[in-house]
Amino acid sequence: MAHVLLVEDNELNRDMLSRRLKRCGWVVSSAEDGWRAVCMAEQERPDVILMDLSLPVLSGWDATRKIRQMPEINDIPIIALSAHAMLDDRTSALAAGCDDFETKPIDFDRLVTKMNALRLERFRDEH
Repeated sequence: MAHVLLVEDNELNRDMLSRRLKRCGWVVSSAEDGWRAVCMAEQERPDVILMDLSLPVLSGWDATRKIRQMPEINDIPIIALSAHAMLDDRTSALAAGCDDFETKPIDFDRLVTKMNALRLERFRDEH
């Protein structure tokens, strides 16, 4: 089973997305802040990370940069999640090291398609 780390500080968003991902067969771990996300990514090594950008303690941008600096986990695909649909937000998320960007409210089918594509791409790169 594929494992996703869902990083979202809004409890309702986290719960809704987590339940939907589990119904699609994903194993879901969750973190409420950027610092916890970095620690969990290192410990659990998920297949994909869904990273909200506006987080307490450590922003999603900074958490992504920290993950990208860690050789043992820097290849985990990260999809930024943001309520801001501005081009600058997407550009800054990709510059921080995110592989893709999804705006809220989330188009769930499109998100899962992106997650699967990035997971398969990483698997092919490893083999």
